[in-house]
Amino acid sequence: MTTRRCLLQTIMTTGVMLPLAAEAQANDPWAEADRIVARIVRPHFPARDFVLTNYGAIEGGKSKCTEAFVKAIAACNKAGGGRVVVPEGVWLTGPIHLQSNVNLYVSRGATIRFSTDTTDYLPLVLTRWEGVECMNYSPLVYAFEAENIAVTGEGTLDGQASDDHWWPWKGRPDFGGWKSGTPCQNEARVKLFAMGDANTPVSERRFGEGSYLRPNFFEPYRCKNVLIEGVTVRNAPFWELHPVLCQSVTIRGVTVDSSGPNTDGCDPESCRDVLIENCSFNTGDDCLAIKSGRNGDGRRVNVPCENIIIRGCSMKNGHGGVTIGSEITGGVHNVYVENCRMDSPGLWNAIRFKNNAVRGGNLSNFHFRNIVVGQVSHAVLTIDFNYEEGGKGAFLPVLKGVHLSAIAGGKSKYAIDAQGLANAVVEDVTLDHCAFDNVSDGTIVKFVRGVEFRGVTINGKPVSAP
Repeated sequence: MTTRRCLLQTIMTTGVMLPLAAEAQANDPWAEADRIVARIVRPHFPARDFVLTNYGAIEGGKSKCTEAFVKAIAACNKAGGGRVVVPEGVWLTGPIHLQSNVNLYVSRGATIRFSTDTTDYLPLVLTRWEGVECMNYSPLVYAFEAENIAVTGEGTLDGQASDDHWWPWKGRPDFGGWKSGTPCQNEARVKLFAMGDANTPVSERRFGEGSYLRPNFFEPYRCKNVLIEGVTVRNAPFWELHPVLCQSVTIRGVTVDSSGPNTDGCDPESCRDVLIENCSFNTGDDCLAIKSGRNGDGRRVNVPCENIIIRGCSMKNGHGGVTIGSEITGGVHNVYVENCRMDSPGLWNAIRFKNNAVRGGNLSNFHFRNIVVGQVSHAVLTIDFNYEEGGKGAFLPVLKGVHLSAIAGGKSKYAIDAQGLANAVVEDVTLDHCAFDNVSDGTIVKFVRGVEFRGVTINGKPVSAP
């Protein structure tokens, strides 16, 4: 039996780590992952239900239930917490703003459809748009400085974004047949990034109507003890699950399905202690992307994303299965990814780092194990410091410590495409008992120091570190 078949059989039938000698040592780095998970707080709620229909909601998807959500959430919060229950049926609403100690429970057979009337997402709220703080449309589900909040159940949250609504604002003809000269985000995006680099007060970075910056879907902002579990999220205007500056976040058993522009599946940004497990992602951009702010504004906020556990997830279409970047200026540390499957001809990369000398950021301590990659179009591991502006900047990126073990690649152009910069060399990359089959173009390794291969094969042949 080939090395890859052994890896596949062991990973898929047992779901546990292979007994690799290097990881059997007393200083097993994965012990820290266990400690991170142990301290993440899952919010608990009193056994009280506040049923949406008791607050004036009308089922059917024709009448907006926005005010009913407001009243039910306020009553739940005032009573000391509980569940706001969305019964079976279709419920149309504007944005939902959670408060502390509220669990939004979306019952099986229930679908929350979010309005496509942009004025429903006013007044403006504090948000982070592509890594820069601003005042913009409310996210579809939003919470600000709340504690113990959740979205749970077996129902669906439908953003109703499509080629007719939200997605054409990207300014690309493949979404909604957008044509040059018609409204899109480009002018406002440039303006926002300039404001961030100029340190313009956030209160003066006002967008919303006429700016065409699409809202995020689920965004808890500066929150603590956050849970999203069981639900299906689809048709997002923009980034889908986007906790920002949060502590103790659990995302479990969620199905994410959106094929529009920039519909990243899950983007924890400048968060601490995050568990993402048993989720399914099919996206129009990165399936998971770990972030920490963009350029000058990222340096102003200066909060890393750290202590992130991703396990038992599946990734289909997207730019990357697990991506670090590119809005990553505040740094990322201590990421552990295990027991995942990534497989689609529409998935570009399995594990992806993207950064440049305009972003900067210190990145350290990344561990990946027991990952089955059926196929990707580019590479199983991509490290790209030439992303967008590349080396044309004053803030050199730093990446140290990328460790892969028991990775099985089924089909890709490259096994590895790892490229630092001449003056920003990637350090300490190890591959332990990894097998890459059906690789058409081998590997690319440039400006990487300290590469080590142990028991690595490409197309069935043992290979040494370049």
